[in-house]
Amino acid sequence: MINTAEILATLIAFPTISADNNDTLIRWSAARVAEAGGRVHIMAGAKPGKLNMLASFGPHTGAGIVLSGHSDVVPVAGQAWSTDPFVLTAKGNKLYGRGSSDMKGFLAAALSAAARADKAKLARPLHLAFSYDEEIGCIGVRDLLARLAKENFQAEGCVIGEPTEQRLILGHKGKLSGCICCFGHPAHSANPALGCNAISLAAEMVCAAQALQAELAQTGQQDPAYAFPSTSVHIGTIHGGSVLNIVPEFCEMEFEIRNVTGDEPSTLVEWLRGRAAEIISRHSKGRIEIEITNEYPGLNTKQDSAFARKLLQAAGSQPGKISFGTEGGLFHETLHLPVVVCGPGSIDRAHKPDEYVTQDELDTCDAFLDRVIAGLSV
Repeated sequence: MINTAEILATLIAFPTISADNNDTLIRWSAARVAEAGGRVHIMAGAKPGKLNMLASFGPHTGAGIVLSGHSDVVPVAGQAWSTDPFVLTAKGNKLYGRGSSDMKGFLAAALSAAARADKAKLARPLHLAFSYDEEIGCIGVRDLLARLAKENFQAEGCVIGEPTEQRLILGHKGKLSGCICCFGHPAHSANPALGCNAISLAAEMVCAAQALQAELAQTGQQDPAYAFPSTSVHIGTIHGGSVLNIVPEFCEMEFEIRNVTGDEPSTLVEWLRGRAAEIISRHSKGRIEIEITNEYPGLNTKQDSAFARKLLQAAGSQPGKISFGTEGGLFHETLHLPVVVCGPGSIDRAHKPDEYVTQDELDTCDAFLDRVIAGLSV
């Protein structure tokens, strides 16, 4: 039986950047599941070459546990790697490769644990859920969850294997992202009063976003478990104008809201739209539109729930919260499952050159998953 690091080496070799296909990785994983005695359902995604997989072991019925992870990774272009990012390279205790932490290390551990499990002793099913395009907005898992909800899928709970250094996580913020699109009116820069400067409209919206951030820090919900305890409002990109001597006709900004429990992001977007209307009331030739491009809910699993208590015991760690998002809130919202996040590696190494997971972290994850699966056994 091949071990977790050997499985990880194969998974790393599939260059499943979100812009590309993941079908070869999913079909290879499905073959490993079949060899281990599991039942496999491969589900076509929204685009050719994009696949989800649900694999099940043990009984066909009963409230089992889902081990969930995404198969895609972020790009490596422009990054200064000291090793080939798609060849798992061992240097001492560190295993380098794109996705080693985020989050093919957990996928490898899940496949390895399922192969080790004594299927005859499983009293409740073990499920592996592998999805596509999480890195660009939890895209693929939505297809998977819609299919499972339609089939009235039941489970005791779900473990999302994002990199937490094997600390059990019960919560993270939700996220809403979108575009603030500012439309002006072109004119010669020698007489700007004849036009409406779209970049000026955008600048006022930047100030509005900053004002909202300040208000939330003072009067919004606070959660000291997060390094940034309140809801954040962030503008990440801005593009506008064409040449210097034309009053710019268009300017767009990408923004995001990461909300703590109790702050409703749609309400905050309406606040921004109200400020946009106020700005436009002073600029009759302009227009501001706010479009939502993606959102997913936060996660707030109760520590005293039966599933959380069981998983905390298996992980042997104190509960925590993380600053980054996962598909955990979607599992809870769509299938009404309690969800925890726990996996090998560190988010501090993810998305960077020379990303790595340690062999010790994989070993710890193997032991954790063995304890989780033992809880399904007679």
